[in-house]
Amino acid sequence: MTELATILSILGVFLLGAMSPGPSFVVVSRIAVAGERVDGLAAAIGMGLGGFIFATIAMAGLTALLVQVAWLDIVLRIAAGAYLFWIGIKIWRGANEPIEIASDASARAGSFWRALRRALLVQLANPKTAIFYASMFAAMLPASPPLWMLFVLPPLLFLNEFAWYAIVA
Repeated sequence: MTELATILSILGVFLLGAMSPGPSFVVVSRIAVAGERVDGLAAAIGMGLGGFIFATIAMAGLTALLVQVAWLDIVLRIAAGAYLFWIGIKIWRGANEPIEIASDASARAGSFWRALRRALLVQLANPKTAIFYASMFAAMLPASPPLWMLFVLPPLLFLNEFAWYAIVA
């Protein structure tokens, strides 16, 4: 029973983390407004995949590797920060322009995959998300979690992220 309580606690904390405002929320909202509902859901899938990847990496111990290889951690943080800065500049520059809503099928071709890819890249580039995943797993997982928990948490966290961003979309 305590293992179930641990999983539910982790899911609750991660849901609250997903709900905190940030670049992910802005990107999913913008994609959903500019496109169709399916584009917003594609962005939600991208966010969920990002959560799945972070959970898998944290479970695999990459966090421990980044602590040991400080230069790699710095390079990844700089690259992620540069990407988020670029996204922020694009949003800022286009803030006073109306959002273009594609109405014909030719303009929408491939928009599902573009929305998914953009959301995934924003999620993976967000240093807040990476730090949140690593620190929450370190704080909330038992010292020796059962193997099944290590395999169950990443898909559950995918569903967690997807559910929230599907609501946002």
